[in-house]
Amino acid sequence: MGFLIASTFLGMAIGGYVWGYLADKNGRQKILAFSLAINGLFAALSSLATTFWLFLLLRFISGIGVGGSIPVIFSYFSEFQPRKKRGVMISCLATFWMVGNILVAGLAWLVIPRTFIRFQLGNLNFESWRVFVGLCSIPSLSSGLLFGFVMPESPKYLMEVGNETVAIHVFHKMFVCNHRGSIKKFPICKLNISNKRAEKSAAKDNLNVNTLCHIIKQTLGPSTKLFRAPLTSRSIVLLIVFFCISFGYYGLWMWLPELFKRQDEGDVSCSITFHQTDTHQINNESCSPPKRTVFTESLIIAGANLPGNIFSIFLMDVVGGRILLVFSLLLSGLSVFFFWAVKTKTQSLVMSCIFSAVSVVSWNALDLIGTELYPTQLRSCALGFFTGVGRLASILANIVFGQLVDTNCAVTLLLVAAMLCIGGLTASKLPQTKHAELM
Repeated sequence: MGFLIASTFLGMAIGGYVWGYLADKNGRQKILAFSLAINGLFAALSSLATTFWLFLLLRFISGIGVGGSIPVIFSYFSEFQPRKKRGVMISCLATFWMVGNILVAGLAWLVIPRTFIRFQLGNLNFESWRVFVGLCSIPSLSSGLLFGFVMPESPKYLMEVGNETVAIHVFHKMFVCNHRGSIKKFPICKLNISNKRAEKSAAKDNLNVNTLCHIIKQTLGPSTKLFRAPLTSRSIVLLIVFFCISFGYYGLWMWLPELFKRQDEGDVSCSITFHQTDTHQINNESCSPPKRTVFTESLIIAGANLPGNIFSIFLMDVVGGRILLVFSLLLSGLSVFFFWAVKTKTQSLVMSCIFSAVSVVSWNALDLIGTELYPTQLRSCALGFFTGVGRLASILANIVFGQLVDTNCAVTLLLVAAMLCIGGLTASKLPQTKHAELM
């Protein structure tokens, strides 16, 4: 399980930065289409894998696609929004992470326990889990087609690269969509185009590919700009915050089903040790269909995001992303601090729901702040870089939890609480960006 989680997160870490860099260089819309298509295609192929290591490789490549779509979609979406409604709209977009979690948990509940879903596909025994993995690839494939053939490029990006004609065309489409049934005429005939990168369109694809060293240097170059003045302090703070929240959130989230499973089997505390003598029994149990309660609990915890998402939508533009980020991280850490002391499965589920509801506010605030702190030519790259750091923190958390869950899980939970609180205190050093114009 640890290898499976780590392979996907490693792919997301690599994909986040690479696709973010390409989105700043070549545009958001086409990169979203490519990354979503790669995610969906290799996720679908993984359902046909004949060995565990092939399955890991395909999930790794699928993770590269996921890693690109997450930072780029927030850059793309934010560049269509008016500044006074940006917080509300990005919070609404982030809510669909919860919707996806609920749909996946519900789909798993419906499909995976159905042992009768089994048929032979050549030499491949196609079981219910393969059907589930294949179905999960459909949203990415369909979204890739949508972005490839329907959605326009970001007008903010087009203006930044000096492409006035196409930018006006996109603004015209937005105007027609926003004023359906109105007799108003499109009022724009000329745009105030940035001169900083107007020359980029002529040299956009002038890439020297003579040496691998040059390609690597050009790819990594934008990340060094994140740590130059005047962006240095905010980048260091975000680096710490992304690491802390990812370590805490994903470390706990990925291992919650295991903790619930152990409590189902009679453990009253996550600190109970599984001895080597249990290995044969555990291996036999791993081949049997999981209990339905696992999916029920996942569904409940995913649904617990709803209060936090509603809270974000109503308050993000009122108090600003920084304040919400600080308080939600501190409250998340406090909720995990009491997590280690629970004695029953019901108490664990309640605490998990509280953590889920509070921590989602942090993610929503980070999604907003990340788009507002960096200029257009670095926005996707910055989001990709910091989400990549978060994925590496997730891998580390997964390793730490895997090692300590059998020895002293309470220490691990207290470590998570400390990391979240450190992230909250560090976030207080970020600049206030409420209602700021995108750079």
